Amino acid sequence: MRLQNINIDPSTMRLEVDIMEQKGSFAIVVCDGKAKLTRLPEHGETKIITHQGKVKRVKFDEGEEF
Repeated sequence: MRLQNINIDPSTMRLEVDIMEQKGSFAIVVCDGKAKLTRLPEHGETKIITHQGKVKRVKFDEGEEF
């Protein structure tokens, strides 16, 4: 699974991410009090699909140049 849950502190409603621990490019998606982190592919697209103002899914389309 590419999406990793990120814990949100319920008392402060804040999330902390150590960006030095992450390698390469990444994205954080937040919706309905939940946060998830995903690494971005080297070559490709990452689409965040929403429905009625909420995140429905995250789609990956990868490829390489010939």
